[in-house]
Amino acid sequence: MKDESDRLADTFRTALAAIQQLVAPLKDDDSGEARERILEDALSVEVRDPWYTPEEVHGGPCEYRLLLATGGPAVRIIGRLDPFHEPETAVLEVQDWFLPWTAFETDQKNDEGLLAYARCFWFGE
Repeated sequence: MKDESDRLADTFRTALAAIQQLVAPLKDDDSGEARERILEDALSVEVRDPWYTPEEVHGGPCEYRLLLATGGPAVRIIGRLDPFHEPETAVLEVQDWFLPWTAFETDQKNDEGLLAYARCFWFGE
């Protein structure tokens, strides 16, 4: 029987492979259909603002979250937004019943794929 960390790792690998399949066609000249499939893939798109004092000029959201699957297991991508509301980081996390959200280490190719996926969404105001 697999233990909890093995189940999370399996979920992580499966989700990462699915995301890589979705972003691969983005390299084509006609990537509109691929972008549309990605936009339809996420269950929810959320942003949040940083804490700031009333005197500060508010620049908009600084973090984002893409929920890809719910329940047990659940999958999401989280990251930071640059000043232009574009994703500058993307981290894939998985979670299962009674277990915390967990990220596993990825290589550069997978990091680039996660970022390409996240950059299909608009996070601006």
